[in-house]
This record gives sequence, C-alpha cells and structure tokens, in this order.
Amino acid sequence: MMSGERTWSAIVVAAGRGTRMGTAESKQYLPLLGKPILIHTLQLFERMEDIAETILVTGENDIERCRELVREYGLGKVKAVVPGGAERQHSVYQGLKASGSDWVLVHDAVRPLVSPLAVRRCMAAAVHSGAAVLAVPVKDTIKKVGPGGVIEDTPDRSSLWAIQTPQAFNSARLMECHVRAEADAFVGTDDAMLVERCGQQVTVAEGEYTNIKITTPEDLPWAAFLLEERDRRGGNREGE
Repeated sequence: MMSGERTWSAIVVAAGRGTRMGTAESKQYLPLLGKPILIHTLQLFERMEDIAETILVTGENDIERCRELVREYGLGKVKAVVPGGAERQHSVYQGLKASGSDWVLVHDAVRPLVSPLAVRRCMAAAVHSGAAVLAVPVKDTIKKVGPGGVIEDTPDRSSLWAIQTPQAFNSARLMECHVRAEADAFVGTDDAMLVERCGQQVTVAEGEYTNIKITTPEDLPWAAFLLEERDRRGGNREGE
C-alpha cells in the first residue's frame, strides 16, 4: 500500500459504444486472448494492493451483463456496477458518486495494457500535487489543419504530450469540479480538463507507449501481441 492513511478507488469507464471499431459488439466486450478486454482491465486493479475498490460504469442495458462477468471472474474489488450518462464525463460523475475513497483513479476500460508501475507513478504524482495524468511525449510532428485540408500551423513538438489514463485525483476536489461543470452545462474532453477549469494544477506522470486505447480494428492484434510478449518475458502484471 502507498499509505495506510489513503484509500484509492478505480473508476473504470465502460459505457461507450465505440463505432470506430466497426463491430456490432461494444469494444470493451471484444475478446482479447480469450477474455473480454474489460476483464483484463478490471483484473489489473483487482491485483493491485493499493486499490481498495473498483467502480465499473457501463451502459444501462449492460448492467446485468457486467455483474455476471464480475461474478464469473471473481472480481471481489468491484464494489458497484453503475449506469453511465450521455457523455463520458457524466459516466465518471456517476462512478464518483458511488466511490467511497479519498483518492480516485479514472481509467478507460479499453486500456488493458497499462502497467501497475505506471499506475503507481500517476498515484504518487497526484498525492504530491492534487491531480495527475499519465502521458507520453508525442513522437510525430503535429499539424493544425484547417478547412480544405490546408496546414495552418506546426506546434512545437517538445511541449506536446499525448494524454492517457488512468488520471488520478483527490476525490473531493474532483467531485467539486464535476458539480461545477454540471451546473455550468460544461462538457470537457477528460477529467483533467474539468480540474484545470477549477484552477487546480494537473501534473504529468510518465506513461507508456504500450498503454494503447483499443479503438480501431488494427488495435486488437497489436494489443494481443503486447500481452503475449509480456507473458513470454515473464512480465508481472502486479508490478510487485
């Protein structure tokens, strides 16, 4: 445990439909090496001693399906399976209301490859500053493109980072920022944006290029390869 005085919840967001995958099945339920992607993600937090509980947020019509998966895989840390909202932000808000910990991690269900070591780096950075996100420096040159496909600007790559999850926050502070966003009818792209909007500094913790978000069909074989390589090398998913 990082501290006997701190408790951590993991909110796993699995309410999206994922049209870019091009399948009738929602991407979080697609099989990855014999198990749904979602299960790989939940098992990561199940094995981490630092995590006291997991809150699973899913679509209204998938509640019973997810409860059955939780039972099937013996996921004892999953405290609640709750319905999400119209936007990802609203889904996180529902998960946050079900959480009982001082600190919270918000994580995409379709990022099953994050390592416990990276998760703990994010947790430690959040404890230090109040809020943190995993991120990696961008490798490619980024262009701002306007109407007609015309390049308008080339930002300095040295200051650009690709943001990942988990994102880690003090629970009370994140709740405050969600309540404010709800009152203002503001929808942000991620939870860090809501916290930034409240004047809270958010720091970056070193992420991993292998922490991919499974979004399109070509991501699935790549994720399977990465998991198989980790197993072949004797990688420890618990990071102990």
